[in-house]
Amino acid sequence: MTITLHHLRYSRSTRIIWLLEEMGVDYELVQHDRNPETHRAQDDLAAIHPLGKAPVLVVDDKTIVESGAIIEYLVETYGEGRFGPAPGEEGRGAYLQWMHMVEGSMAMPVILTLLSPRFGGFSDPMEAFLGGEVAKLLGYANDHMQGRDFVVGDSFTGADINLTYVVEIANAGSMLGRYSALSEYLKRMMERPHYKNAIEIGGPVVSGAARGGD
Repeated sequence: MTITLHHLRYSRSTRIIWLLEEMGVDYELVQHDRNPETHRAQDDLAAIHPLGKAPVLVVDDKTIVESGAIIEYLVETYGEGRFGPAPGEEGRGAYLQWMHMVEGSMAMPVILTLLSPRFGGFSDPMEAFLGGEVAKLLGYANDHMQGRDFVVGDSFTGADINLTYVVEIANAGSMLGRYSALSEYLKRMMERPHYKNAIEIGGPVVSGAARGGD
């Protein structure tokens, strides 16, 4: 078995580095850089998969895209009972809800809000819509995390990796001011040794340009 992860800097593929480090699974990492002018992936990633997006996981002769799907695949294939409840186990429904809600509902408004200054801002109606969505979604997640150490159950799961990525983006965009439970949760997740390993290996989740820096 050979696992190869194609990682694009400042992308969701950091999630997969983190999970593989938590699992202790051997893998090969292929790094890809963004175009400095467009900030999009370059042609070398499109040569791996026609969407030209990361992560791309190649396991022997199988190619898998979409970070949530990759997390589920790795947990079910190599998790050895860790990192998520199996079908039929308690908490499975909540685990799947958070795995999919983070990408299906939370990620887009949070990411667009972060990127808005790069494009000179959006129209007032769009800004109002995004602001309302971000407040609703972060408020829901914040309420859920009150008194919890992890998203589901009493241990770290793939759902924590999914949620942490979006919460970190929200933090980079100064969206967490009112959401103390999410702020504390993010601090705990970022203190995990394998999270730190992932950042050392693959670089930060958010670029200085996205933060409004250099």
